[in-house]
Amino acid sequence: MKIVVLGLNHKTAPVEIREKLAFGAVETTRALCELKSRFCRAEFVLISTCNRVELYCADKRAGGVDADDLARFISEFHNVKLEKFQEFLYAYSDEDAVRHLLTVASSLDSMVVGEAQIIGQVKESYKLACAAKSTGKVLNRLFHCAFATSKKVYTTTSISSGRVSVAGVAVELARQLFADISSAKVVVIGAGEMGQLIVQHLLAVGAGHITVVNRSWDRSLKVAEQYGITARKWEELHEQLIGANIAIASASVQDYLFKKDSFKEITDRRRQGPLLIIDIAVPRNFEPAVNELEDLYLYSIDDLAEVVEQNRKARERDIARGMEIVFENVAGFMDWFGAKDIGPLIGQMKEKFAQIGKNELERFFVGAREEASCRDVMEAMVNRVVNKLLHCVIKNVNAVAKENGPTEAARLVDSIVRQAEEISSESSNNNKKEDTQS
Repeated sequence: MKIVVLGLNHKTAPVEIREKLAFGAVETTRALCELKSRFCRAEFVLISTCNRVELYCADKRAGGVDADDLARFISEFHNVKLEKFQEFLYAYSDEDAVRHLLTVASSLDSMVVGEAQIIGQVKESYKLACAAKSTGKVLNRLFHCAFATSKKVYTTTSISSGRVSVAGVAVELARQLFADISSAKVVVIGAGEMGQLIVQHLLAVGAGHITVVNRSWDRSLKVAEQYGITARKWEELHEQLIGANIAIASASVQDYLFKKDSFKEITDRRRQGPLLIIDIAVPRNFEPAVNELEDLYLYSIDDLAEVVEQNRKARERDIARGMEIVFENVAGFMDWFGAKDIGPLIGQMKEKFAQIGKNELERFFVGAREEASCRDVMEAMVNRVVNKLLHCVIKNVNAVAKENGPTEAARLVDSIVRQAEEISSESSNNNKKEDTQS
């Protein structure tokens, strides 16, 4: 089998591309079911976060699903022409694909290295795939290997210390741009996991006037009570933004909450000086053109680069140690991945060798020798020879596995099986010719 991953992320694609190809939970389930229906023998897991969309697949090596198939599927599913995003895609296979997933799950490939949210997102993606029955032996093993790798990276390094999340970086940016955040009126749009993280980080830097606004009033109220802040109903969002100094948005929506024209009504009524908006939602909550309005500064998730780079430099030693753990676990998985194919291949090799022996016996016992009394003795002797040759071959396969790894050993056995198939076919055809001539 082969493992393939096709995707794009914050390093390869801008937010305006990522938001067009993002999958919500319902869309993820539908996509997985469609993939499984179209490619019934393959396995699939789909990861979609604010910073990446990645489709993992395990399928047969010859004639199975490839990266082009996955790219076409994403294009068709979202009704976005492939040429619009093809240049932003990356594709990895086998060991490179395994290394990529383990790096992602361990937050070593995240915009904010060390963020704890990514492993939860990967686990949720895997959970959705299990529910959709789109996983199998290979991806089940791979994703559990990724979970174990992430746990080891987090428990044996300091990579997750400090404000290591997109929410934390957004608040750090706000703190750098707003001189006295303790006196600023801050509106948090969205009360989901990201919204709550924003509130936590705001409180940690001393913000004293925080209001959370969410579509669900009950959730807003619950978050407000938990953190000792203010909650307002969704219908009051416009009024809250009129009086705000800072707004940080992470609401889950499929279209902009605010466009330039509608937001101008808010800015025309403001008397609070400049408004800083940090939009970390994907898809975005604010149309980019909003930034053209006077006394308003809009930052998207892709504008957090400078703060993100500060975080990365502070964690270089932990990143190096984390990658060592990733490489160790990649090697362990690839040993299993290579070895899992050897057993069935050995079985096929035994069948082909036995068939060759049988064909040669049939070729010998024709004509006057057809009823020879020594047939049983000859069959036993040929079987012994075949088994001894098999023993020699398997011994050499084991030596290759030990020296060069199971994957190389599997390639060797696969090559022997194909050659044995050719020999078996030739001897079978020769027998038929001889039968015809006799």
